[in-house]
Amino acid sequence: MSLNKNSTGISLLSKDKSKGNTKEDYVVALAGNPNVGKSTVFNALTGLNQHTGNWPGKTVAKAEGYYEFKDSTIKIVDLPGTYSLLSNSEEEEIARDYICFNDPDIVVVVADATSLERNLNLFIQISEITEKAILCVNLTDEAEKNNIKIDLDLLSKELNSTIVSSSARNGVGIEELKEAIFKEITLKDSKKNAINYDSPIEKAIEEIEIILDETLEVPKRKKRWIALRILEGNTSILKSLYNKYNIQEKYINMISKIKDELNKNYKDELVEDIIIKSIIKEAERIGNKVVKGGEEYTDFQRKIDKILVSKSTGIPIMIMTLLVVLWITITLANYPSEMLANMFAHGEIYIRDFFSGLNLPSWISGILIDGIYVTLAWVISVMLPPMAIFFPMFTLLEDLGYLPRIAFNLDKCFKKCCACGKQALTMCMGLGCNAAGIIGCRIINSPRERIIAILTNAFMPCNGRFPMLISIAAIFIGGISVGIKESFISALTVTVVIILGVLMTLLVSKILSKTILKGMPSNFILELPPYRKPQVGKVIVRSIFDRTLYVLGRAIAIAAPAGAVIWIFSNIMIGDASILTICADYLSPLANAIGVDGYILMAFILGLPANEIVMPIIIMSYLRATTMLELDNLYELKELLVANGWTILTAINVMILCLMHYPCGTTLWTIKKETKSFKWTSLSFLIPTVAGIVICFITTQLWRLFA
Repeated sequence: MSLNKNSTGISLLSKDKSKGNTKEDYVVALAGNPNVGKSTVFNALTGLNQHTGNWPGKTVAKAEGYYEFKDSTIKIVDLPGTYSLLSNSEEEEIARDYICFNDPDIVVVVADATSLERNLNLFIQISEITEKAILCVNLTDEAEKNNIKIDLDLLSKELNSTIVSSSARNGVGIEELKEAIFKEITLKDSKKNAINYDSPIEKAIEEIEIILDETLEVPKRKKRWIALRILEGNTSILKSLYNKYNIQEKYINMISKIKDELNKNYKDELVEDIIIKSIIKEAERIGNKVVKGGEEYTDFQRKIDKILVSKSTGIPIMIMTLLVVLWITITLANYPSEMLANMFAHGEIYIRDFFSGLNLPSWISGILIDGIYVTLAWVISVMLPPMAIFFPMFTLLEDLGYLPRIAFNLDKCFKKCCACGKQALTMCMGLGCNAAGIIGCRIINSPRERIIAILTNAFMPCNGRFPMLISIAAIFIGGISVGIKESFISALTVTVVIILGVLMTLLVSKILSKTILKGMPSNFILELPPYRKPQVGKVIVRSIFDRTLYVLGRAIAIAAPAGAVIWIFSNIMIGDASILTICADYLSPLANAIGVDGYILMAFILGLPANEIVMPIIIMSYLRATTMLELDNLYELKELLVANGWTILTAINVMILCLMHYPCGTTLWTIKKETKSFKWTSLSFLIPTVAGIVICFITTQLWRLFA
């Protein structure tokens, strides 16, 4: 990654004033690999004294916080999680440039005690930039459970650095870390802990440092780091040095000659690879000396992964896991859904009696009861139980460490489509919320592949579409059986729909890669984190409050006015027909061609603000201002749908449209914000919509031809 004007950290220096403010006395940079508990350490240090934003000129989130210690204000800057400072991702660029150019008083590197050797790579790289670095060995409770013992004193001696052990989620070691940070900041002595490379490389480093001494007023350690980046083959760094630091061209030529001479010593291997290997070997050497035990844990992990990420069993197990989760969701959601529907139906009786006693105009009670109340009754009774069951199970799989393994299994599929394997992770995020999936596309380094992931994310059904898919699958597909078979067939149907969404994602990604977004797939490092025992209580609470109730609240906020509008449209007459009927009749020719009716098509159009309101709009359209007393369960809902011409073909096409249509308003706004392009936002609207219409048309014509 080149040190150009926008990415060298010079832009960070000019825009991100982390140093020099009077508010804080010291600045601490918090670094670490993903999935090591860095955010937990950050939260434990800062408590509620924190705020978030974006890095200057970047889409990567930035978090800062403060805490008081010994009459000093300490500012914590939470750097993006990264595995290395040597690659080209936006996260690595930000972490690297902040440490090198913003001169924090100290860098705290958070490491996972259960995989210390892998985490040491980053610490060693950071030590090459700054002598002020502390290693916080986190998750020591998990290491202890798995019989992993780390000799912290020996580790401190090997790294020539301060080591602190912690279990941040349990509050262990946080005060010790604060003490170590303050002590290290105020320590005057510098520490030498840089790696010694092969003699030809060391000689080249010294020669470049001599040249840089004449031009750059930066510490020797940073000159060494810049020299290493030059020797790795970062040719554009020379141009950056020339433009920013006014290094004379003769010095640039001298540096280039040194680099060329070094390359002659390594004809069969790149200097960059030798430097990386040296770092890895040093991490392995230290890890082997200080870490004992854990072999049984490692073997157990390896045995599980041989099954879960195997070429032959990985994807089938992934599909079976999804099927089981959906089957449990559908089976357990039926009873509370029916109870809630009955409760709302009985409540409607009392509410009608109450409004009758007030002698209010019929249109007021119509809007409030037949419009708003009936719509909210459907949204709550049908959405709440499945979400309250699905989200905790999804979060448990997430905390267990299974989602990265899904990405691993799908990586080859995406590569064949010239897309990035990280897209599988953003797809999983889309199962919760497509807007979150769009934001999650920031983890994809290539702009081309990031756009592909954004344009195809809508093919994954979000939480707003799941209740509709589950209801229709249970009514028309699962209804052909009884008992356990019914819920299993319903779950299998929804699973097939999701698989169709994955296949459409791959197909459209391939088409985009061969047309308007041509290019080759990029490589990426995917960490398979250790399996961790989820904290079930916290998972349930977090999924209920952060996901279920949040999504339900959003659905209610949109469904209530939508219900009122539908009631008004169904009761304002133009001639002998309501506005609702006129709109439906206008859409009927297109709707008939794709195997649905005008009311269904209108519901999808009016459902732009949120997918959650599509099914309530369909129901309200059919009821046309009558009550919902008869719809106490899914079987009575089926009678209503069948009475309005629904068949299995209609159900199939509605599920296809539910899977493949434009994103909701929130997601479209997020796409516009992320891409800053009306063109890509428009394409994200058109691609799934056109795909859904075309597939429904083909399905309908084939059905009518052969049925």
